Amino acid sequence: MDRLPDYVAARPRAGATAAVPPAAEPPVRRRTLTGAMVAMLPWAIIAGLLWAGLFVKPQPVGSTVQPPLLEQRDHFYGLALAADKVWVAGSNGKILALGADGGIERFTTPTERTLQDIAVWDASHAVAVGNDGVIVFTADGGRTWTAAAEVPRSQVANKLNRVRVADGGVAVATGEMGALLMSRDHGRTWARLRDEEDVAWNDVALLGAGRIRVVGEFGRILTSEDDGASWNEIAAPVPSSLMAVAFRDADVGVAVGLEGVVLVTRDSGRTWHEADVGARDHLFDIAWDAAGGRWIGAGALGRWVTADAEAARWTSGRLDDRDLSWHTRVVPAGGLAWFAGANVGRWDGERWTPVGR
Repeated sequence: MDRLPDYVAARPRAGATAAVPPAAEPPVRRRTLTGAMVAMLPWAIIAGLLWAGLFVKPQPVGSTVQPPLLEQRDHFYGLALAADKVWVAGSNGKILALGADGGIERFTTPTERTLQDIAVWDASHAVAVGNDGVIVFTADGGRTWTAAAEVPRSQVANKLNRVRVADGGVAVATGEMGALLMSRDHGRTWARLRDEEDVAWNDVALLGAGRIRVVGEFGRILTSEDDGASWNEIAAPVPSSLMAVAFRDADVGVAVGLEGVVLVTRDSGRTWHEADVGARDHLFDIAWDAAGGRWIGAGALGRWVTADAEAARWTSGRLDDRDLSWHTRVVPAGGLAWFAGANVGRWDGERWTPVGR
């Protein structure tokens, strides 16, 4: 016989008071309550999270970590000497002042556009140019920077590649779509020197007495003797793009470009001849080192080039075999040379010392 439930097996004899089994909760009702609780659980969690987000304020633990002023991801395309400091301009509108003691100061600028170049007139005045036609200037030694208004623009492209300055607040900026812009008031206002055209002008040299020399894509070279009122185009001795130009004096100058091209002029840019530097890495900048009596250039893969004062004998090498960074600017400074590009550093002719690395 199957086992009976306890309350049946314990049934009392006749005349005794029957024990009433405890009432069992109906199974259907129990399942209904359990389902309701499960259904409400996600909403309870969401409500708790909303309450925490609105009313619970996290408290900081420890100190806030500030990113370094000179970050690994920064690229600096412009470089200039300002009194006893080196100013660099580059990514995200960043302009830094690097001190001889290793100190770094960041200036506040009104743009986050990448700055391609920077130039300094004196202890108070400087100007920087960059992507999308941005131009910023300072009149108080970098403490405040202002964006130039109504800069001439193209409907196609407006990156400004380089800016050069001269006495009297004169500046000339070069860039895409034939941009040749001049300012005569320390960078506050700008006007076109030539009509827009489909070429990028990469650099300009201001020789004084109204003489301007310009280099750009496809080996193109322009000269002006009247502050840009009229222009003469020089027959290109090379087809590759020229990236930079500098002059030792009114007559002797050097232009450098892609594929290791080096051009030399000794008649103020009217004629040019190609020099062999023994390397084919791209060259992006050239500078005359008056104190050292030499030319020095910078390029891709850590490449440097140097030459004597007449730009007749050229040598080349790498800043450091372990650091093959590209550099778009080089500025001589008291026996050293500062380079800026994928990183920033100084070179004494033997040792390469990156800053902030």
